[in-house]
Amino acid sequence: MDRVSSRLPSTPPPAAGRGGAPGGDGAPAALRVAAQALAAVAAGYLAMGVTAGLGLWAAGAADLPGGFTAVLAAVVVMAAGGQVEIAGSAGSFAGTQGELTAMPLTVTLVGALVTGAVFLRPLRHHAVARAGDLAARAAAVTVLWLAVLAGLSAAARHDFPLSLDVGDPREPLTDLFGELLDATDPTVGFRTLVGPTLGYGLLWILGVLLVALLVSRRSPLPARVLRHQEAVRPAASAMLLLLLAYVAVGLVIGLVVAATKGHAAETFAVLLLGLPNVSWLALGVGIGGSWEGRVDGPFGLPMPQLLDAVLRGGDGPDLSTVDLSSLAAQDGRAWWLLPVAAVLVLAAAFVAAVRSPARFRPWHHALHLGVAFALTMLAVAPLTLVEARFGLSILGIGDLAALGGEVVLRPDVWRTVGFALLWGLVAGFLAGLLATRVRHRGQVPSGATGEPGEQKAGPGKG
Repeated sequence: MDRVSSRLPSTPPPAAGRGGAPGGDGAPAALRVAAQALAAVAAGYLAMGVTAGLGLWAAGAADLPGGFTAVLAAVVVMAAGGQVEIAGSAGSFAGTQGELTAMPLTVTLVGALVTGAVFLRPLRHHAVARAGDLAARAAAVTVLWLAVLAGLSAAARHDFPLSLDVGDPREPLTDLFGELLDATDPTVGFRTLVGPTLGYGLLWILGVLLVALLVSRRSPLPARVLRHQEAVRPAASAMLLLLLAYVAVGLVIGLVVAATKGHAAETFAVLLLGLPNVSWLALGVGIGGSWEGRVDGPFGLPMPQLLDAVLRGGDGPDLSTVDLSSLAAQDGRAWWLLPVAAVLVLAAAFVAAVRSPARFRPWHHALHLGVAFALTMLAVAPLTLVEARFGLSILGIGDLAALGGEVVLRPDVWRTVGFALLWGLVAGFLAGLLATRVRHRGQVPSGATGEPGEQKAGPGKG
């Protein structure tokens, strides 16, 4: 009997029992699955709301005139992949325009981890899951997730008055243009684009559930794909550990900065809203990837001063390149991103190798980690995209620089993915060589079974 069949029960049970599949128990099982799906959705949104609320409070958003709840809803919507547009009015002949595309990835990460963990919890005692049962569970979570996202989208709308007192306070723009153009103090507000929000929200929740199943070493999979878990799950879980390690390093640095450099509230706002945005950019830059962008005008986004200096250093309308050399030109300590990436990527590769079966050769580890790292950066790099613009136009002509500006930060996705593939291949091969000297957890000594290096049968061995 091969390894896969040895893990399967000889006779499939009619029902999965406590916490199990919906099949076999009828209405009680369906209600149980619905309750478990509701728990996953509620826990995920609650975690996102608390994280976003603390971040906004640290950023001073609690002082907004009657708009904190709407801003909180908008941040959660954006964290779940939603789109928010900015628009406003400045009278009959003037208008405000704005654009904001960004994901508060701390909120996104917390929501994904909590939702995935609660989704997997009822499955933890089962070795094999029916494909239909997993699909039913995923469908229940997805429907409930989108329903709550639609409600938040309706709540994520608000208008704020915008002061036009720029330059000489005795000569505000309202005095200059008010009588001629009826350009009273403008308002700026935000609205959720419901259609795109629900579309991207669907992709977001399906991605979270898929990744949760891939990275979990003990959650059940359908029998048809069970034999592939030994190649996929160790590398996938190692990539999650790599991303979390970068977030942990960024958190430590942020706490040190908050304690020693002042501006603690602003630092905590960045940590609670956009820590992975910076940490994962550091990962991409450290392996040789690049971003391009610019910061123009009086406002910017909360970001390290080093990154802000590079983005403001371009000539005219040209975009600045953010890579290891451009950052090091501003501060030589940026070169530390390279050895940090080398150590953490190799550590992740080693974790994947020791969790893989002993029969895998170094080139197997290289292939698995190369593909996994490339796919990880293909998913992560686009999430760091930032595009924010705002301006006031009179008679639809131009933007007033005194009130306008933009922040743009775009990843060079394919360059970053290419370097991730190369790094994964090299690190996976080296880790495979190192892992040959480490006893694999869950193995029996060679010769104790009919096949050298055979793993003991058991659920969830990845």
